Amino acid sequence: MTILGIESSCDETSAAVVKDGTVLSNVISSQLVHTKYGGVVPELASRAHQRMILEVVQEALTTAGCAREDLTGIAATHGPGLVGALLVGLNFGKAMAYALNIPFVGVNHMEGHLYSNLLTPPVHDFPFLALVVSGGHTMLVHVTAPFEHRVLGQTRDDAAGEAFDKVAKMLGLGYPGGPKIDAAGKAGNPKAIRFPRTWLERDGFDFSFSGIKTAVLYHVRDNGLPATPEGMNDLCASFQDAVVDVLVEKTINAARTTGVKDVTVAGGVSANSRLRNRLKEECGKNGFRLFHPPMAYCMDNGAMIAYVGWMKLTSGKASPLTLPAVAALELA
Repeated sequence: MTILGIESSCDETSAAVVKDGTVLSNVISSQLVHTKYGGVVPELASRAHQRMILEVVQEALTTAGCAREDLTGIAATHGPGLVGALLVGLNFGKAMAYALNIPFVGVNHMEGHLYSNLLTPPVHDFPFLALVVSGGHTMLVHVTAPFEHRVLGQTRDDAAGEAFDKVAKMLGLGYPGGPKIDAAGKAGNPKAIRFPRTWLERDGFDFSFSGIKTAVLYHVRDNGLPATPEGMNDLCASFQDAVVDVLVEKTINAARTTGVKDVTVAGGVSANSRLRNRLKEECGKNGFRLFHPPMAYCMDNGAMIAYVGWMKLTSGKASPLTLPAVAALELA
């Protein structure tokens, strides 16, 4: 099967072609218009998707070396995300499937991240424990078989990526904040400032990152912004370490509890170098195999949507053309 996947849940317009589980193309158009606002503006995101969707889809087909008539199915994200942004990609995908008279399937954006480590070798086994960590979500999921999973815990307030972006804005680093804090933190001392770690129930798997964000706010209020680049690097490294400590410890505890051998991390924050290094270190100490996707598959991308669409369509799971966009779609 040759599947076109479309992703438009937030501020990336992306399309990809997957043939029999192999990625043939993955085109991503990132929206730079949001940079000056310090965050994604939903209406501007929707308009940018409308401008780019046809061009991005055509480039994905051209790069894959296939025509529209070669497609045997189309997949598109139908949630969660910004509803106006979702509708652009979802309706384009449904209309194209209808015109070509081929099956259409809606994909949960979180399923895309959940299975993104299957896009390139080496691949993990089932069952596995997944840390899905992005700007909108932070969750631990125990996956026993394809589309058989249980959410063990998730954030009760800010997601980790959201905390990164808000702290970066607070520090005047700009948007998106995650890469900027990661870059500054590499040159800083993570022990320079002792920010609190929010554990909630120490043996539980839920997260909370609003407290660490507030702790940084109070630190800046009481001490002002760092006067030197070294001071800013130390502040970023210390904040980042507080977030990473909680993510890593809860992930390792969940892996022990579920008895898995394989641990995966996915989502935009999985690109964070400190998180990857700490997870690699702790997984090694505890006998777990760690898997994380290449950088191109950490961010929102059409390849993960096309791949999950291929998984669904090969097992006979298609969606009606009346499928709605669901902004708060949960990982069922």
